[in-house]
Amino acid sequence: MSRRATGVAFCAIAALLYAARYLAAAIWGSGVSSWSRELFESLLQYVGAPLVTLSLLALAAGVAYLAWAEHEAWTGRG
Repeated sequence: MSRRATGVAFCAIAALLYAARYLAAAIWGSGVSSWSRELFESLLQYVGAPLVTLSLLALAAGVAYLAWAEHEAWTGRG
């Protein structure tokens, strides 16, 4: 797998993890009779921050791989 493909895959994983936080909060609160912004924010806090942390790490890895691939293409090594 090329470095560009790896970088794109890491960016896609980051987007999936970030969206999973919102989906988990929506699923957790699916039985609620009335929705409000405050309720959804508390559900997001209940889901926690590990998904955001993992998504940021995956995004950083993806950007690093993409930058590495572009650097090699620019210098003519890749």
